[in-house]
This record gives sequence, structure tokens and C-alpha cells, in this order.
Amino acid sequence: MVEREQSHPQPTRRRRLRRLRGWLPELLVLVLLAVAVAGWHGDLGNHRLAGPNPRTDPARVLPPRGLDLPQLAAARPVAAAVDGGPASPAKVARAVAPYLGSGRLGRHVVVAVAALDDGRMLFRHGRGAVTPASTTKLLTTTAALESLGPMARFSTTVRQLPGTRRVVLVGGGDPFLASTPKAAAGLYPARADLTTLAREAAATLLRQHLRRIDLSYDASLFSGPAFDPEWPEEYHADVVSPISALWVDEGRDPAGPGFVHNPARFAAQLFARALERAGVKVVAGPRPGRAPAGSVAVAEVQSAPLGEIVQHVLDVSDNMGAEVLARHVGLAEAHRGSFAAATRSVLGVLRRLGIDTTGDRLYDGSGLSRHDRITARTLIEVLRTASSPDRPQLRDVVTGLPVAGFTGSLTYRFDQAYRAARGRVRAKTGTLTGVHGLAGLATDLDGDRLVFVAVADRVRHRNELWVQDRLDRIAGALGACRCGR
Repeated sequence: MVEREQSHPQPTRRRRLRRLRGWLPELLVLVLLAVAVAGWHGDLGNHRLAGPNPRTDPARVLPPRGLDLPQLAAARPVAAAVDGGPASPAKVARAVAPYLGSGRLGRHVVVAVAALDDGRMLFRHGRGAVTPASTTKLLTTTAALESLGPMARFSTTVRQLPGTRRVVLVGGGDPFLASTPKAAAGLYPARADLTTLAREAAATLLRQHLRRIDLSYDASLFSGPAFDPEWPEEYHADVVSPISALWVDEGRDPAGPGFVHNPARFAAQLFARALERAGVKVVAGPRPGRAPAGSVAVAEVQSAPLGEIVQHVLDVSDNMGAEVLARHVGLAEAHRGSFAAATRSVLGVLRRLGIDTTGDRLYDGSGLSRHDRITARTLIEVLRTASSPDRPQLRDVVTGLPVAGFTGSLTYRFDQAYRAARGRVRAKTGTLTGVHGLAGLATDLDGDRLVFVAVADRVRHRNELWVQDRLDRIAGALGACRCGR
């Protein structure tokens, strides 16, 4: 039997409507997509949606219709453009030499001026290495940036041995760790703080239903003496804190001038009190100890990037910050965070950068030691290297230099002669009793870029202020000079 093909009845009107309603969502999506594509590529009415991207080409974005903007005149330049060129050694000498004839400068004065671009020596007075004082920080910060990188950060952590109530506060060598958010408020660079760390740690511990803990603190990242044997004993009182991988507010005593005797223990005590305010009671400790093997991090805060730390250290000549950075160079290069490892490593990194350190001796990272010796050649080459476009990782050394008459340790200097040099000289100061120095960069009125060092390190007490002003005048004469050939 041959089966016949069955006939299919025609769909009813109601059935067709049901099918149409089922297609409506898909049709609506297609219409919306078509409208979006048309609006992107074409015109909708009289308003064109396609146009310049405001993020990548904001100057071409037209104002909304009906907004009448005034025509702006072209801004006048605040200074004439200068190209610079090879400076004349004779003109540099005429600018600087008149300030070097007085015996009041002391028995040892070294001044050197070189062209920034090629290092050509333009002027030299005096010989031998100098007591560098805080110009030493140029070496320390350059080595830190080269060894660690400008984006390096330093972490302070809280670690716990799982399944126990043993908790350890571990110092990571953050030079600017603050005690509280209030102590950190408004400061540059931004500070991590111990109170915030305690709150984060408490929140983690409370989630474990852990309300009572034993607390230790670990400052073992740095080794060796906390106070440099090459520093005078009187520095203990109010010049520099014992150097520690764990401290708050750079070891300063909140009860008065000077520094706490044991910065790590003091920080741990503050941390314990902050934990208790957050709901976790310390029933044993704080006591010194190491983070045990197998411990895990329960909270962490990080410092600002190293580049920002370097800028601050140079701008205000921060002794404690410089010493901590030197220890980090020792850790990175020699796996030891002592004064001896730090100073050897700083010089080693500079030699790796191609800087000749013959004749240099370092005993610290800040320049507080009177036994430090650095040649003018080294200081000039450090500044030239940090300024090189081939070394962008070192740029924060240059941007961190105080600007004459405007920022940092040069804010209130250059206020007498050569006002034209204000803003044209950037330099690191160096000051100890009987020692005054400047090392930095100057751009003269012809656009010549100069690097200079001027140090007098055997100054009698009665002449100290006079010598400081005289060095300002030497640097100012370079900034105000028309030394182009």
C-alpha cells in the first residue's frame, strides 16, 4: 500500500499571532542593535554621535549646541626659549672665582663645575676628597633606585602560626611607617600606619573567633649595630634614631624631643594597644622574636614607592630615611642589612653604573659621619648619571633635589644676591659643624646646563653663616651667568 502524504491544515489566525509574539523579543534586540550601529556610524536627526574620542583627542570635541564660549588669547611665554650650548670655561671662572679668595672659607675648599651633557670640566678649585655631610645622600638614593627600582615598596606584616594564637608583627624596613592615620595625614609621600594594620589584623583574627593572642615582634631584617659607631655619642640625644627595620614615626618620642631607646619594642607596644581597641586582647607580650616557619600573613600595609621616598629624603635631607635606604641596598646586594654591608653595597652599585669611586670612603648612608670622604668627581658623576635620559630609573634623584628659593632645604636660601638664579639651581645641601656644601645642577641664562660641587669642610665656627651664604652665591652665580660661548 502506498501511503499518501498527509495534508497539513493551514495555521489558524490565533496560532500565527502566538508565533509572532514569540519572535518579538528577538526582533526588538535586532532593532536596538541596528539603531546603535546607525547612531555610531551615522547621523540621527541633526546630531552626529560619531566623532573624536574625548579621552584620546579632547581638543577636537565640540561644545554642545547653544553654548557660547569666549575666544581665548594665546598665552604669553613666562620665559624666553633658550637652547643652551657649550659653556665657556673662562666665563664660568669669571662668575665663580670672585667668591673663592677669602680665608674665611677655611683651609680646605673644593669647587668643581662641569657640563652636564658631556662631563667636560669647566672650572676646578682645590683638590682632594671632602667631608660630604648630607651630599652623601645623593650616593645612597642613586644606589637604592638602581638596586631596587623606583616602584619598590616595603611591607609591614602581621603573621600567625595557623591553629595557634601566636602572632608576630614583622618589620619590613618601611622608613616612613606612621603610628596612626592622623600622624600620616597630609604628608608626602603617603604613609602606611600601624593602627590601620592592627585593625586589619584584628578583623582577620576575630573571623577565626580568636580574641586573645600572644604577640611577638620581629625586627631582624636589619643586622649589626643600630647606632653607627662612627657617629658622635651626642647624636643619640636628638640627631638620629637607632636604625630599625620596625619603627613608627622614624623612632621619634611622642612625649618630647629626641627618640625612643628601642623603636621596635615601642612600635609593638603601640600595635598591641591598637589591637585591643579593635577587640583582640594581647595576653602575652609583646616580646622580641622571629616569625616562625609555616606562619602566614594575616594583614599587611605597604610603603609609598621608593621613588617618592627618595624625593622626600633629598628634599628635606632626612637622615633616618637615608640610613634605612642604605640598609635596603645592603640587603639587595649583599643579603645583609648592616651599616658595613650597606656602605660597601652603595659604592659597589655606583661602580656598576660606571662611576669611579676611587678615593671615596663611606661609613653611613646619611653623611652624619665625619669620617666619610667623597671626591667632587664622584658627586658630579652621580648627578650626571641620575640626569641621563638613558637612566630613567634614577630620575627621582634629580626631581627630589631642592629648588633654590622654593623647596626643601633651599626654601629660605638664595634670598640675597643673584635672585635671577632662584628656580635655576637645584642642589643637595650638606651641613655639619664646620662643614658646608652644595652639590647640584644649574641652568644659566643662556640655557647651559651645568653640574657643580662646592664644599668647605674646615670652617671656623664664627664664619659658618658667612660661608653658607658664600656657597649660595657661587651656585647663584652659575644660575645667573651668561656662560655660553
